[in-house]
Amino acid sequence: MVMQYARVGESVDRRSMLRKARLSSFIGTVIEWYDFFIYGAAAALVFGKLFFPQATPLIGTMAAFGSFAVGFIARPLGGMIFGHFGDRIGRRTVLIVTLTIMGLSTFLIGLLPTYAQIGVAAPLMLTVLRVAQGLALGGEWGGAVLMVVEHSPADRRGWNSAWPQLGVPVGLVLSTGVMAMLTSLTADQFYEWGWRIPFLISIVLVAVGMLIRMAIDETPIFTDLEEKGEINKFPIGEVFRNNKKMVLLTIGARFAENGSFFIFTVFSLTYATKYIHVSENAILGAVVIAAIATVFTIPFFASLTDRIGRKPVFLAGAIFTGLFAFPFFWLIQTGQPALIALAIIIALAVGWSAMYAPQAAYFAEFFPPQVRYSGMSIGAQLVAIVAGGPSPLIATAAVAYAQGSPWLIALWLIGCSVISTVALLCSPETRGRDLGLRN
Repeated sequence: MVMQYARVGESVDRRSMLRKARLSSFIGTVIEWYDFFIYGAAAALVFGKLFFPQATPLIGTMAAFGSFAVGFIARPLGGMIFGHFGDRIGRRTVLIVTLTIMGLSTFLIGLLPTYAQIGVAAPLMLTVLRVAQGLALGGEWGGAVLMVVEHSPADRRGWNSAWPQLGVPVGLVLSTGVMAMLTSLTADQFYEWGWRIPFLISIVLVAVGMLIRMAIDETPIFTDLEEKGEINKFPIGEVFRNNKKMVLLTIGARFAENGSFFIFTVFSLTYATKYIHVSENAILGAVVIAAIATVFTIPFFASLTDRIGRKPVFLAGAIFTGLFAFPFFWLIQTGQPALIALAIIIALAVGWSAMYAPQAAYFAEFFPPQVRYSGMSIGAQLVAIVAGGPSPLIATAAVAYAQGSPWLIALWLIGCSVISTVALLCSPETRGRDLGLRN
């Protein structure tokens, strides 16, 4: 009888800790992505003029997107550094560090002088802070995912892992929504001081997130590793020695999701406003509506992976994204706000969500616990160098080369989808896999 009560009490404690882990990961990733997306919106709307004013409008936009891409180049390094320490000293400690770095970097961007005030030092300082953002985000995602996944029962792992994934659309809604409200200012007000507000207010979000994150315990799987003396002294080396295949499959599987997302949410701002002459508020509003839709579709697709598997859901999203590449731009080219919103909603809520929802559980199940933080972080972040980060830059150059036509960008999206489809066909199904030491 005493043992039965103990098991009941332990079950209640685990459910309580799982709820805390979900909330902590959700709030933390919302803040991290809000900070990261604010930069993307500002790069599309104001950074070209404020930090690269001596360039032509096209070159200025490309330079701004270039600084945007730098954050993605830093992400794999952040994944390696923080993944290493996450596997050595624990998931929770590392997550507190990454949140601090991201919050301070974003706040300082809001205080930066512009090119007109200090010259070339301004874009250099902007780039340095963008690198810091990239390092922090590179280490954030893997840890936030593992805080939930390693607390979750196997049969609900997909659904529970949707919580940190929701940080992307909610962070996007907050950042884009704030930026959209500020564009109601006069042009002079927005360029002089209005653009700084979203960066400065992030420090409040960081304080809230820090309090929540410090209240969560370390995951039971990492605690078990410590107790059994199974901590790997050099997890990155172990990843590249014995887990190269899974790293490559992670990179390939993520290609379409990562490459398409920043076309749909960042480049579309520039393309719709500069080539289709749609108002900034209209396109920002369309992105917000689409992001809100994904708040519902991500949990749906994540829950579906618990019933039919991670692989088929992910694969369906990759194929759909390739098929929708040309229709997406056809709808954007109509210049009709309703059809533009429809295009972005379908792209994000169907194709992208079906790819993004399975990733947290799927990639965690790819790797053994001793190197899980390192393995999934390295694989998931390396793709940012060749897919996510350069996508707006590649798209800007491609549309200029094609004299305003988006056909090259559509082909780029199809190519990304083909890469992910091949990688997923080569990947195992992992639903229900044991995440403990027997993995």
